[in-house]
Amino acid sequence: MKGIRHIACFVLIHFAAVPAATGQTRPTGVLRGRVVLERTGDPLHHAAVLIVELSRRTETDAEGRFEFANVPPGAYSVVAHLHPLADNRRTVEVPPGGVAELEFRMAIAPVHEEITVTASGREQTTLEAFQAVTSRELLDLVPRAAASLGEVLEGETGVAKRSYGPGSSRPVIRGFDGDRVLILEDGLPTGTLSSQSGDHGEPVNVAAVERVEVVRGPATLLYGTNALGGVVNVITGHHQIHRHPHAGLRGFLTGSGGSNNGLGGASGGLEAGKGRWMFSGAGGGLRTGDYRTPLGLITNSHTGLRNGAGSVARYGERGFWHAGYGLHQGRYGVPAVPQPLEHEHEEESEPDVDHGREMHGELVDLKFRRHNAHLVAGLLNPFSLFEQFRLHLSYTDWNHRELVGEAVGTQFFNRQLAWRGVLEQRERRNFRGSLGFFGLRRSYRIRGDEQLTPPVTQWALAAFGLQELALERVRLQFGGRLETNRYDPEGLPARRFTGFSGSVGAILPTGSWSSLLASFSHSYRAPAIEELYNYGPHHGNLAFEIGNAELKRERGLGLELAWRVRAARVRGELHAFSYRLDDYVYLAPTGLVRHGLIEAAYLQGGGRYLGAEARLETALHRDVWLRLGFDAVDAQLRPERQPLPRIPPARGRIGLDARWEGFQLRPELMLAAPQSQLYPNESRTAGYATVNLGFGYVWARSHQLHSFSATLFNAGDRLYRNHVSLIKEFAPEIGRGVRFDYTIRFF
Repeated sequence: MKGIRHIACFVLIHFAAVPAATGQTRPTGVLRGRVVLERTGDPLHHAAVLIVELSRRTETDAEGRFEFANVPPGAYSVVAHLHPLADNRRTVEVPPGGVAELEFRMAIAPVHEEITVTASGREQTTLEAFQAVTSRELLDLVPRAAASLGEVLEGETGVAKRSYGPGSSRPVIRGFDGDRVLILEDGLPTGTLSSQSGDHGEPVNVAAVERVEVVRGPATLLYGTNALGGVVNVITGHHQIHRHPHAGLRGFLTGSGGSNNGLGGASGGLEAGKGRWMFSGAGGGLRTGDYRTPLGLITNSHTGLRNGAGSVARYGERGFWHAGYGLHQGRYGVPAVPQPLEHEHEEESEPDVDHGREMHGELVDLKFRRHNAHLVAGLLNPFSLFEQFRLHLSYTDWNHRELVGEAVGTQFFNRQLAWRGVLEQRERRNFRGSLGFFGLRRSYRIRGDEQLTPPVTQWALAAFGLQELALERVRLQFGGRLETNRYDPEGLPARRFTGFSGSVGAILPTGSWSSLLASFSHSYRAPAIEELYNYGPHHGNLAFEIGNAELKRERGLGLELAWRVRAARVRGELHAFSYRLDDYVYLAPTGLVRHGLIEAAYLQGGGRYLGAEARLETALHRDVWLRLGFDAVDAQLRPERQPLPRIPPARGRIGLDARWEGFQLRPELMLAAPQSQLYPNESRTAGYATVNLGFGYVWARSHQLHSFSATLFNAGDRLYRNHVSLIKEFAPEIGRGVRFDYTIRFF
């Protein structure tokens, strides 16, 4: 009850801060225009048009026309977007009671605007966001086809890959891993168990989704207290963002293939609209065999994934609803590693029992299944202060089994019901924002050889608010989240944690083409289930883990400074960040060996993360752009100055993107420094350089877009190891190979 009272007080404070509604003093105007192909003048259907300052979006009709009504008078930046065509950004003045017109002529080009909805809950370009954001759409994702999310996002600025093989990879953001990086599907937690173990995967078929967005830095305000490192949001379909009806058919088909690991996959999706109704379906599959390195084959590194989803929706003048169901299932291998440490070094008092993988010489596979049902419903103009209310419900049933041959060892069950409601404010006196609530009930169970925790039921409740204020020379953002978490383990006392997270930020234009950003955040995180209750041999983390049921909440202070530039021939951003963490939870080796594994206990202390990220795209010619990227992070325990484990080394990227009509050439050099800042029992990783070469062709028409690409990866067949991999000594990264893919989109 104490946590609920805190949340109620937070809601009342937020309402008191919302400016009172006032009537319009000047009549509104209309903004309309057309979007056409530059070469032919043909109209472009379903091109997105976004008014940046208002976060209002629409799509072009069959004649390439668009229109915004009731636009407050003033000057606006307007972006037309249809990936992979060049985005056009134009400035327009909308007169009081008048009409402004624009025409966008779009061509295939190397550089595009990135659009995000995850950073603020409203669609905006990533350059306008208060946080560092990377957004990748279907045509970017298909060439990266893989069975787990870490493989797909590896190499993005600030994002590394933790893995125990290709099927179990998970994103590491700014050096943060596990429960400090939140994985979402359409804005709610996926319900998988990838944060809890190095050999648990985060499966996703990116060839059948709309977009993947990565928000780097604390994202606790909108999504959860376990988002200190950042958020990855997988957006499954167009209408998860844009809830409006459209008549006719739109869809896509993709196919992928490759050498080295025998990659093969195909996916497709279809949306059909009639009147106010919308029906959609998507699905596909992907498989890989064991992959090869310059040292040879990595045994049992195969992956496989199948998925299917369907939905129905209705959009009315006063509200909408969208209901859907999806199924993911698959199987991946856990690569073979040498036998664990010898038993004679163990603590003598430990009984001799069979703990699955430790005692068997057979290979282990993980077979998983995820059911998900969701409902999104909304009201338009529900109250005078608010323009929209959305409620999103999601139920997930996750199960995976560890198989030795075909015999079942350990089984994991995670059933989760999550809900999230958001009230979007009307823009008043240069204010805009949202107020929301979040809840989660989770039932977590383990059966079998590796039962590390008792059954646990988790409850979470939260209230959050986010406000933006646009002044003449600066934009401000401030907000907060109050969250309470309760754990009820079977046979043990319950624990409850309640805490507040908040942030303030400012964006200051420094001319017409650049801006400065500063933000400060305070974060709170409740300990995770595994940190509180794990006890026993945990082969997925290569440790005998000892949880601590007396852990306190974790608190952090973050500071981020950034400079962004957007000009006709230059686009880029530079971010520097610092996090100071109190009562930081970490896994500390005790010096003992039990069941062939290093014993480690969850402890708390001070921590700090320092780092920087940079991206720069500059035009050497109208159709030739140089792309540069860099990221580095240094993480230590305070005051010992002991480096934390599995922190990615400094990395760089140098590439070219050259286009001529529909053809594209993309050579790229990836660089990584040695990592010699080591935690106890961690080994040094050598630096490396790898070369990739991409080729593509895009053919665009009014209602179709065809894309073909081929990628030669690790062209020099370089032997290199990923420092964030738990099995880097036994399983180097993939050697030379070629991937091919083809995509058709029709609209």
